Amino acid sequence: MTNNAPRRPDLWAVATADVTTPEALELLREYYYDVANRYYRLHLGRDCTPEELETGLAHSPSDDLAAPTGLFLLGRYNGTAHSCAGLRRYDATTVELTRVFVRATVRGTGGGARLLAAVDEAARTMGAGRIILDTRLDLVEARALYLRNGYREIPAYNSGPYAQVWYGKDLTVAVQ
Repeated sequence: MTNNAPRRPDLWAVATADVTTPEALELLREYYYDVANRYYRLHLGRDCTPEELETGLAHSPSDDLAAPTGLFLLGRYNGTAHSCAGLRRYDATTVELTRVFVRATVRGTGGGARLLAAVDEAARTMGAGRIILDTRLDLVEARALYLRNGYREIPAYNSGPYAQVWYGKDLTVAVQ
């Protein structure tokens, strides 16, 4: 999909949101559809079916992205919800970042960096000094975004079926 939106980071606003709202659920569905299709195309040479999408969504709930176990962020570009990210408590001082998504139509407008800055702020409000995440090797844009925003590769902390690379960010160290 072609991005025709101007690079205007000032048009982005990110705030916590209820993960069960229609716009949050729509973005989560788009996120899942995007990452599932990339996986299916790479490994099976086809898109996922609607049934596979629904099964995947059912087996990957986002209800823990709400207090007291986590939180959910929505990013708005020029007033319309176009990005999201979730944080879930991992331990007393660590949160796990998940469901990071920016719609293809607004990628390259500064929304990813703005979203991750809001993630850092939200993690600190949760009392976290560290953020961790896992992702797949084929999600190269996401991996590049994490590296540009202070994340570094870390040893595996889980054995999820789609976890191929793990990143962490120490929030107690000043970014250079």
